[in-house]
Amino acid sequence: MIISSTFHVPRSKLAARNFERVVGHLKWAASIALLIFSCSNRGTKYDQYYAQGQMLYEKNCSNCHQKNGKGLRLVYPPLAPSDYLDKNFTTSLCIMKYGKQGEIIVNGKKFNKSMPGVPSLTELEIAEIGTYLYNSWGRERGVVEIQEVKKALDECGPK
Repeated sequence: MIISSTFHVPRSKLAARNFERVVGHLKWAASIALLIFSCSNRGTKYDQYYAQGQMLYEKNCSNCHQKNGKGLRLVYPPLAPSDYLDKNFTTSLCIMKYGKQGEIIVNGKKFNKSMPGVPSLTELEIAEIGTYLYNSWGRERGVVEIQEVKKALDECGPK
């Protein structure tokens, strides 16, 4: 029998066993959920970069490349999927800041519209957009580190 400060609540042995059984099932379910979460979670840094990168992509890139990354016919190249993006990691980071002039071939199709860069993007913001792009639409690269962006920008940027 459980006694509270205001009244008595009688409890049968059957009710107590059922309660223990339910608690056992809840513990089991919580353990499974925690295991699944820990296996699929790449960490707080990844989560932050990905979420911020998605917002920055939608603000700065999706007008041309579209929110779904499919591009716009033969005017703006797709990013999902994109053999160019997959094969040109460093160049892609540079293009975000400095833009691109001239013809490129993406998925076997020619594109020749200049892409303006976004010079105001910081190294952190480029790392965040990169994390989003390289972990979306079937890609699973992980976090794009600021050091990778810095190195890429040092190699391709204005001298």
